[in-house]
Amino acid sequence: MKERFSFIFLTAGIGFFITGFIFQMMGPLVFLRDIPMKSIEDLVREDADAEFYQLAEDYPEEFKKAFGEPTPVAYSQALRIGRDVYIAEGCWHCHSQYVRPTANEAVRYGAVSLASEYQNELQMPQMFGTRRVGPDLIREAGVHSNDWHVAHFYDPVAIQPGSVMPSYSWFYDEKGRPNKKGLAIVSYVQWLGSWRR
Repeated sequence: MKERFSFIFLTAGIGFFITGFIFQMMGPLVFLRDIPMKSIEDLVREDADAEFYQLAEDYPEEFKKAFGEPTPVAYSQALRIGRDVYIAEGCWHCHSQYVRPTANEAVRYGAVSLASEYQNELQMPQMFGTRRVGPDLIREAGVHSNDWHVAHFYDPVAIQPGSVMPSYSWFYDEKGRPNKKGLAIVSYVQWLGSWRR
């Protein structure tokens, strides 16, 4: 009799585990599939951010070679490339893009992040970060100038003494001017949080 109950409990336990696993896996797919996701074109709309135009003015030859004229289409292209560079270089390992509702993060980085901030193509997959060695970047737009970012990517320690961020010299040409990757990553970082202005 005791073995019979053990078998029933074992079968029920495995059954509940499998059922729970299926619901945990399928639930988000079923319940979240109708949430609208904005494309880059929806985000850019009619015009690019002022920082993008400023990059075209500050680095005219490099900008023209990389993106042509500063149009919404070029801005969309720069944001895509910048996001890809951000992921490829592992920036998200040290810089989160999520202000958590714990440990007074709202005091340091501003209001706690909302789900609506991540419902767009540029935030997929979400880059919440694995640790926070550097500051959170979800609201970086306009905090620093383009020149600050260009100099910071070139030599972080010269801009932020004691920084452990490496130099990204491959974002620059032989003259020390930003190339396509450099212009794109600055555009992407300057876009982060632009919706909150």
